[in-house]
Amino acid sequence: MMGLSPFGWCVIVLVALAAMGLPIGLSMVGASIFYLLAAGLDPGTAAEQILNGLYNSYVLLAVPLFILAADLMNTGSLTDRLLKFCLVLVGRFRGGLGHVNVVSNVIFAGMSGSAIADAVGIGRIIIGMMTRGGKYPVAYAAAITASAAIIGPIIPPSIPMVIYALVSDASIGYLFLGGVVPGLILGVAFMVMNAVISRRRNYPVEPPVRLREVPRVTVEAFPALLLPIILLVGIYGGVMTPTEGAAAAAAYALLAAALIYRALSGRQVYGVLLSSAKATTSVGMLIAGALAFNYVVTVENIPVSVQHFVGGFHLSKVGFLLLVNLILLVLGCLLEGTTILLIIVPIFIPAVKALGIDTVHFGVVVVVNIMIGLLTPPFGLLLFVVANMTKQPLLAIVRECVPFIAAAIAVLALITFVPETVLWLPRVMGYKG
Repeated sequence: MMGLSPFGWCVIVLVALAAMGLPIGLSMVGASIFYLLAAGLDPGTAAEQILNGLYNSYVLLAVPLFILAADLMNTGSLTDRLLKFCLVLVGRFRGGLGHVNVVSNVIFAGMSGSAIADAVGIGRIIIGMMTRGGKYPVAYAAAITASAAIIGPIIPPSIPMVIYALVSDASIGYLFLGGVVPGLILGVAFMVMNAVISRRRNYPVEPPVRLREVPRVTVEAFPALLLPIILLVGIYGGVMTPTEGAAAAAAYALLAAALIYRALSGRQVYGVLLSSAKATTSVGMLIAGALAFNYVVTVENIPVSVQHFVGGFHLSKVGFLLLVNLILLVLGCLLEGTTILLIIVPIFIPAVKALGIDTVHFGVVVVVNIMIGLLTPPFGLLLFVVANMTKQPLLAIVRECVPFIAAAIAVLALITFVPETVLWLPRVMGYKG
């Protein structure tokens, strides 16, 4: 066929289908079937790979459950209570509402696992608080909201880490632990950046919450604050697997919203289930397409070819990680994060193992890269989410995001050059990698 191999035509078909507007998951399925036909293989293999991958992977059950937990928390007023609690903690400093934005995302990260869910759930409330009375420019409020939301999938639980574990065979539990310190460092970096900008622009100081109000606000927030504790103790205490932890998180969020806060009606529960099912279907279609396409990549021996190609440059561990960082940061501007995890990252895994790079360390580096991609144009998904919420020009939000993107890249460099920032906590908890 015009001198191109079946795989070459497969890539052309994939790009063409995606360019015509077909969802990327379906594009991958279509391109994979085209490859199987062109290579003289059974096209039914695509369906076999999809079914085996989806139904034999217990870990994938965590994805819809974490999505459901996040939707329940956003709908059931848990987010409101957390924001009030964070206002007590850090609201009294200059740029206090910016600090509240970051700290609430750090806390919410221990429950959700999704950057989009964090941005939508916290964003609608905190952006209104920041812009009321002209305290902060709308574009800045949107930018810090989008930036803080990337902390969510780095601190456990994390949907991207679940997907990475699927393609790399790394331990989900230790991946979750590996994300804790980098996520906290990222939160501190964003707060420092917010403090510098707030002082330079003279953003307001919020009136301190009266001391007698603190116990009431803390008690009201306590059921919501208990959720990440239950998750972490349950998973790392050996009581439940990460998938069971996701189910426990969803069940607890439902009980807390419906029974403790009495903020969830039957109609709202139906709406939450519907929106969670739609989000799960979208992710599931991507995973299904990737399972079929990864079979094609395996048949073509692409990972081994990449390993030999990288080996030809005689790169050190750090050199390889820097190359991967550069590739992923560029791809993050163009592709959706789940697509990168499912198609691009598996190609690197053999080279990672051959170089002796720890797969948990590599996984956290990959996830931080992908989260930065959510902030970088032209594809940065979080930019579109907050632009839609605030009706602000995308360019104005991008300009305000630049300092936070720079801070995130600095943290990425730190965890790349100092693996112990990722591996210290897993090793404390018994990791031998």
